Amino acid sequence: MLQHQLIEDCKNNSRKAQLKLYNKYCEGMYYVALRFMNDTQEAEDAMQEAFIKAFAKLHQFTGEVTFGAWLKRIVINKCLDKLKAKKLEQVAMNEQVLGIVEEEEDWNVNDGITVEDIKRAISELPEKYRYPLMLFLVEGYDHEEISEILNISQVASRTLVHRGKKKLQEKIRNFEADSGGMNRKTTL
Repeated sequence: MLQHQLIEDCKNNSRKAQLKLYNKYCEGMYYVALRFMNDTQEAEDAMQEAFIKAFAKLHQFTGEVTFGAWLKRIVINKCLDKLKAKKLEQVAMNEQVLGIVEEEEDWNVNDGITVEDIKRAISELPEKYRYPLMLFLVEGYDHEEISEILNISQVASRTLVHRGKKKLQEKIRNFEADSGGMNRKTTL
């Protein structure tokens, strides 16, 4: 059976044709999903949901690209949707390029800055910095523990915490400027 005819039969809700098309592409699409989800069960779920969506939207397939490319795009979008839904943000980092970040010990803030100001500043950070920083500063986890909790490398943890601290310091400086720039400093 030619693929074009198979797709036409699927458009006409032929379950037999849908099964054939599924069997033809499921393994490849699973591996696409696995690269995004990094978990076999989540990858399988994303792939299954993508197939359901593809069959429901098959009337939109125009043939301008191959069916495999069209389906792959649906699988990728489904994976990204699932990651967003879980509020996970993938941070692609080349660990060979990233160096180990030096820890800064000098964390001084004006006495006019309250704990609530700091909590608000942390809550306004992008998620990729907020969660590692909260685990490090608020919960007291070290980089090894953070890397296990967030499923990232220790190098990534150090980098995200370091960058998060920089962003937090910028926000605190803005609070200090707004509060009139009191001169007494307190160590955070």
